[in-house]
Amino acid sequence: MQRGALLDAARSLLSEGGTEALTFPALAERTGLARSSVYEYFKSRAAVVEELCAVDFPVWAAEVEAGMARAMTPEGKVEAYVREQLALVGDRRHRAVVAISASELDAGAREKIRAAHGGLVAMIVEALEAMGHEQPRLAAMLLQGMVDAAVRRIELGAAEEPAAVVEATVGMALRGVRG
Repeated sequence: MQRGALLDAARSLLSEGGTEALTFPALAERTGLARSSVYEYFKSRAAVVEELCAVDFPVWAAEVEAGMARAMTPEGKVEAYVREQLALVGDRRHRAVVAISASELDAGAREKIRAAHGGLVAMIVEALEAMGHEQPRLAAMLLQGMVDAAVRRIELGAAEEPAAVVEATVGMALRGVRG
């Protein structure tokens, strides 16, 4: 239970203040634990983030996969793949990991994040194959790049409304994968 409380506190801190906010004293304060107790669960901030990814990423992937499963056509699966990922941008768990993923992670943690993203990309390859794409794996990687760019645009609080970014991304994705 304490580990879960620490992860929840870490999500909140990262969402509210980014990487600078995630400190062991702040985790201790949020959970009511002594700072030394936090070190019993995690040896570093990177270890906290690595565990957040290990816990939260499978949940996100399952949500994307469920959205794709509801679609009846390959084009519908592509649309669901984009929409489901962009819907997660507002999720506190997503904001937390985005806030720190580019910072002080060691090579092992970065590789785990890359592998998790690779699993997302693998979900869409079959739909792209069904659409007759000549290089479905490459197309899947490029499609994910478009989704990642849209995530950054939404996260930055760009001039466009998030819904406009979502619609533009879905439109570009569907026109692009048909090409």
